[in-house]
Amino acid sequence: MGPETPLRVASPADVAPVTRLIAGFRDFLGGASPTNAEIEARTTILLRDRSTEFLLIGDPETGFVQTRFRLSVWTGSEDAWLEDLFVEESARGEGYGRKLVEAAIERARARGCGRIQLDVNEANQAALKLYESCGFKANHNPGKWGGTPDFFYTREIER
Repeated sequence: MGPETPLRVASPADVAPVTRLIAGFRDFLGGASPTNAEIEARTTILLRDRSTEFLLIGDPETGFVQTRFRLSVWTGSEDAWLEDLFVEESARGEGYGRKLVEAAIERARARGCGRIQLDVNEANQAALKLYESCGFKANHNPGKWGGTPDFFYTREIER
């Protein structure tokens, strides 16, 4: 990967490549949903949302990172949440994942965010290595709460 590798912020006109990449991520994870039509509808909304940003890498686009922003009562600034990161198999090993993560961090910094957070599955060792090498830590404040680790929990809400 050289400095000429294109990396850019997606615009509302980028629904097709973002949809294709998210569908590729879904397939990589072995999921059956959301459908491509659902991804396209949601991506159309998110690409117009000031609280969401997609960065695309490659020409044609071979990877993306999605970052979400929200105001935190604890920091008094926006927090960034690195929601998704995906690079197509054909482009892996070129440093695109690192470039996307670093760009997301810089975009969050420029926006005034106090922190950037994410979740990752323990079995995804490649992602863990990448995130740790970019400065992410499993326990963001070892001096707090007796040095015990933080956990990320999810509860599905039935509709």
